Amino acid sequence: MRVLLLGGTADGRELAAALESAGVAVLRSVAGRTAQARGEVGARVGGFGGVDGLVDYLRATEIDAVVDATHPFAARMTANAAQACAVTGVRLLRFTRPSWADHPLAAQWRWVPDHRAAAALAAQASGRVLLTVGRQPLAAYRGLPDVLARVAEWQGDPVPDGMRIVEARGPFGLDAELALLRNETITLLVSKDSGGADNAAKLEAAARLDVPVVMIERPPLPEGLQQAGSVADAVTWVGTLNH
Repeated sequence: MRVLLLGGTADGRELAAALESAGVAVLRSVAGRTAQARGEVGARVGGFGGVDGLVDYLRATEIDAVVDATHPFAARMTANAAQACAVTGVRLLRFTRPSWADHPLAAQWRWVPDHRAAAALAAQASGRVLLTVGRQPLAAYRGLPDVLARVAEWQGDPVPDGMRIVEARGPFGLDAELALLRNETITLLVSKDSGGADNAAKLEAAARLDVPVVMIERPPLPEGLQQAGSVADAVTWVGTLNH
C-alpha cells in the first residue's frame, strides 16, 4: 500500500507518523510556502503542475490512495486532488481537523464567507484590528488604517500602509493571547475557521476581553468527498483499502 499524503500541517505530520507505524508506505508532499515546510526531511516540496501534473505523478509513483491533509483553506489543492483521483481511480480521503462551527462561543461571532466580507466588517470597526488569517490573504485588508497581522513567516513583501506584521508561530497559550490583545489594545479579531484546539486560545481570550470576532467560513469541499476528522479514523480508512 502506497499512500500520497498531501500537506505540511502538524496534523499531516502526526498522520504520516501514524500511517508509517501501521506499516503503510507514505510519500509526503508539502507546498513549501514557509522555511519550516521547505526544510521537512523526507517530504516532496512544491506543486504538481495542476490536475494533469498530479495525474501523471499518481500514475508514475503507483499511488494506491491519497490522503489530503492540507490546510482547511487550501481549496485549490483539494479540488485538484479530487479531480486527479477521479481521473486515475485512486481513492481519496480528506483529513481535516474539526471546524470551530461547534465551538461553545461560535454563536457570538460574525461569520462571513470570505476575506472580502471580513475586510468590509473590519473597515466599520474603530481601533486596532488583529488579523490571524495567514500571510497570503493580507492583500484583501489593504486600506484598513490600523492593523496588526500575525503570520508564521513574513517573506519580505512590502507591508501595506496601516499594517504592522508580527512573526510568530503557534500554538499560543491563553495567557499569551490575553497579553497580546491587551498590550496591543485590539478591538476586533479576524480569524478563519482553521479549527482544532491548538489555535483556539485566541477565541477564549477575545471572549474574556469582550473583543468581537469575525470568523471566515471554510470553503466548500467537492461533492462526495470522504472525510475523516481524527488520525485514528484516517488510519482505519487506509487500513480498509487492503481488504
